[in-house]
Amino acid sequence: MHLELKHLRALSLLHQTGSLAAAAARLHLTQSALSHQLKALEEALGVALVRRGARPLRFTPAGQRLLALAEQVLPQVLAAERDLLRLRQGQAGRLYIVVECHSCFEWLLPTLDAYREAWPEVELDLVLGYSFEPLPALLRGDVDLVITSDPQALAGVAYEPLFAFEVLLAMAKDHPLAAKRWIAPEDLRDQVLITYPVERERLDVFCKFLDPAGVQPAGHRTCALTAVMLQLVASRRGVCALPDWALAEYLARAYVAARPLGPEPVKGTLYAALRQAESDLAYCRQFLEMARERSPAQPEKF
Repeated sequence: MHLELKHLRALSLLHQTGSLAAAAARLHLTQSALSHQLKALEEALGVALVRRGARPLRFTPAGQRLLALAEQVLPQVLAAERDLLRLRQGQAGRLYIVVECHSCFEWLLPTLDAYREAWPEVELDLVLGYSFEPLPALLRGDVDLVITSDPQALAGVAYEPLFAFEVLLAMAKDHPLAAKRWIAPEDLRDQVLITYPVERERLDVFCKFLDPAGVQPAGHRTCALTAVMLQLVASRRGVCALPDWALAEYLARAYVAARPLGPEPVKGTLYAALRQAESDLAYCRQFLEMARERSPAQPEKF
């Protein structure tokens, strides 16, 4: 026989009640069944645990050693059981978030601050998705939510739309293209295009605007930070295509100018990708609701 949690619980209740009958009642056992369980444990261990006939019940040194173990282990087991219950009910857990665009920070960070306050028992972390493939990491369980504008059909991944946006071309205020009502693909043949450091096929300006027209910019450079990217644009070292909401603050300050890509808007949608089996957990649903409430645009109707 091995020492089990039921043995530690029995010894703990014997100590609390001081009586075999009272401990058996608390354990929903008969007094005979508890006595048999205790005797079987003593025989397996080869040592007495309680002093027979003592009133109130007293423990032997061996019994006191197991009682000390019970007092150490049982509270931890109880805490773990409570945590598992909360996990099952969706009240606690882990939410490791990967962001594929730096411009998301302007609305995401206030969302995270509010979420931490509302859900303090959820372990929250935020990382950038430039140095690894976030969706495979999501399926492996390394991360729990990916914010992306490039949904890929993967079994086991659910996509929740957060909000829609329009892609605009940002340029210096005195740039010649600022005189146009909208930008044609041909207008970028002699321009240096600045983008985030992600694969070309995941950039709207290429896959939705330039590539269909068979146009290549004169140059292409990458920049990881939105603020630095717009500094380069303002100093006429290139142009960049960004979501309208990411440019709003800079346009309000007349830091740069921006024009639509083409006569028809180039639109995109920002999504939250989650493992399908966990997409209905309460703490995940609440994050999505809070993110939408603080989004810079109304979510697209699906």
